[in-house]
Amino acid sequence: MSATATRGLHYPFGASAFLDPAGPPPPSTSKRHVDPGRLDRPVATVRGIGRTTERRLRSLGIRTVGDLLLHLPFRHEPPSRVADVGALCVGEEVILRVHVVECALRETVRRRVKVLEALVCDDTGSVVATWYNQAYLEAAFRERPEVLLKGVLVRQKGVTTFLVKRHEILSDGGESHHILGLVPVYPSTADLSVRTIRTVLHQAAAEAGHLIDPLPSSLLACRHYPGKGEAVLTCHFPATLKEAAAARERLAFEELLLLQIAVLRQRQAQQMGRRARALRPAGGLTAQFLAALPYAPTSAQLKVIGEIEADLLQTVPMRRLLHGDVGSGKTMVAAYCLLRAVEQGAQGALMAPTEVLADQHFLGLSEQLRPLGVRVGLLKGGQTAGERRTVRESLEAGEIDVVVGTHALIQQGVRFRDLRVAVVDEQHRFGVRQRDAILVADDGEALWPHTLHMSATPIPRTLSLTLYGDLDVSVLDEMPSGRRPVRTRLVFGGSEARMWRFVRAELERGRQAYVVCPLIEESESLETASARRTFEELAAGELAGFRLRLLHGQLPPAEKAAAMADYASGRADVLVSTSVIEVGVDVANATVMVIMGARRFGLSQLHQLRGRVGRGVEDSYCFLLAEGEDEAVLERLALFARTTDGFELAEADLLSRGEGQLFGERQSGVGDLEVASLFRDRALLEEARAEAARLLREAAEGRAPASTRLVMEAAEARFGEKIRWMERV
Repeated sequence: MSATATRGLHYPFGASAFLDPAGPPPPSTSKRHVDPGRLDRPVATVRGIGRTTERRLRSLGIRTVGDLLLHLPFRHEPPSRVADVGALCVGEEVILRVHVVECALRETVRRRVKVLEALVCDDTGSVVATWYNQAYLEAAFRERPEVLLKGVLVRQKGVTTFLVKRHEILSDGGESHHILGLVPVYPSTADLSVRTIRTVLHQAAAEAGHLIDPLPSSLLACRHYPGKGEAVLTCHFPATLKEAAAARERLAFEELLLLQIAVLRQRQAQQMGRRARALRPAGGLTAQFLAALPYAPTSAQLKVIGEIEADLLQTVPMRRLLHGDVGSGKTMVAAYCLLRAVEQGAQGALMAPTEVLADQHFLGLSEQLRPLGVRVGLLKGGQTAGERRTVRESLEAGEIDVVVGTHALIQQGVRFRDLRVAVVDEQHRFGVRQRDAILVADDGEALWPHTLHMSATPIPRTLSLTLYGDLDVSVLDEMPSGRRPVRTRLVFGGSEARMWRFVRAELERGRQAYVVCPLIEESESLETASARRTFEELAAGELAGFRLRLLHGQLPPAEKAAAMADYASGRADVLVSTSVIEVGVDVANATVMVIMGARRFGLSQLHQLRGRVGRGVEDSYCFLLAEGEDEAVLERLALFARTTDGFELAEADLLSRGEGQLFGERQSGVGDLEVASLFRDRALLEEARAEAARLLREAAEGRAPASTRLVMEAAEARFGEKIRWMERV
């Protein structure tokens, strides 16, 4: 539904059914007093909530009246047809409005299930209604009340009965909360029924008029949105599904707007007072580098380089995120950035999260840059104390132009003579403070390097705007010409021997292979392959006679480096590894990737692993071993086999895993967004981002109306602390 789909929303029974006559109407139209303090009252003050229900509501995070009102339904059950008893048809789900005439309780012989049968009637006839395991209703039905029954007429062994799925005993007023119209369905727990939540929400609905609306009235008018109170009530009690969707959209937009205001304000705070040296325009060294490339840069690479150039010419430090699909050419862009510092007579640094990745970058940059006269160094924890000291001294003296390293680059005692550009690879593995830790001081004045953050994992734009709102975003969405897609196959137990025959044939042709396992050691609790056991079994069995090396994160640094060096040089035919090789490893002669226990990996991680092959001119293959997988896992693996588009897989991964906790352990746990969905509301997020930028710009220029202060305060209260938490990671 578009952002301007609804100008006004209506309650199905009229506003008077929910709003306290003594209280104010919804905030969007109210000129009377709004008392938000009423929403801070304990939830137990709502009629019908006793101690037990209060305790159970607390497990859902509902402690106040306001919390209860904002506990929104995740769907609405569509209405069924209201039918007369005399017109019932077998098999059709309908609603009956009837009186109980009499009832009886019996017990089945075989399973001893208690069955309640009641004769019910209306003006057109009567029918026997049946409930299973609800004997408590017998006492209530003795009063012969009027009831609403939702169910279906069934005929078994010649007996016709109305099987009840849901019932509601009507009060004197005759109002239905659980049967008629669109019935809201809420998140609940095992000991707190949706029915109870629905009942107490009807009791609390009148308090919705006291909800403060943080959105400026001009924004509400522009987007044809109702006030918050009206939107909340319509979300709970819509007359149509269209109204429900429009109300949810309005509340989702508010949540996304507050989020983006908080993200952008934090970005402003980070940039305030930070300065960098503006670089001179690109010169001969970078031109020489581009001319020496064995391929023509893609239009996407040139576009990103243009965006970076615009940043480097400023005295505000560049803070740019570069992400793209596997093999899209991020490393070339990184090398270009580092050379831009070197041709200024300054230094560049590249920080990687693992020693394996740092070694790969060091080898690759050395091969590319040393012929241009660039001095490349390596600094990592696995070096000896003497080696690290030599590198640190060379950095401080300016004897190294480009340094590649791990976290060792941001340890105490590392000083640069003149660091102008820093590249942080696989930046999502670093916290914000770690990313910002490469700070250089010059003549007592703190100057920040221009920083490029890279990710080899395609990131859905909605996540990049939210999790990395402190960074400008560039995307490499084009693959270099000549890059061959990797052929991906699911392999089941009966075909595994044939797969290993194929692997042996590739090795006999002089090609190389990876075998990736999800674990290092054997696990009794997880029935999945370990790297050590797989290495031993393959060396003695299917791949006997070939040169195998083992690589995993627990190996001593020297052994890891030796294993990678042997594989990269061709002295090893097969590398048996954990996912430590998922990024940065570039061996053009490798044409086969075998992934054991494929179900243990996410789609994006599988895509990174597959990206280790297909880097040369030969056809390449990826095999996923599937053993006894359930239907959901097979569907996920089949999707991976069908597509090589990393962005499509990233979106699917986000959808399957859920959006999770954005500002805690990222993308896992309980979600921070209560209404909006980063997947469903992608367009709405873009609109909220633009609106947040406009409001902040007006505030900075002194043009913001007084009402803007309210939305700023709401953004701080809702998301401010969570976003600042990321600074401490």
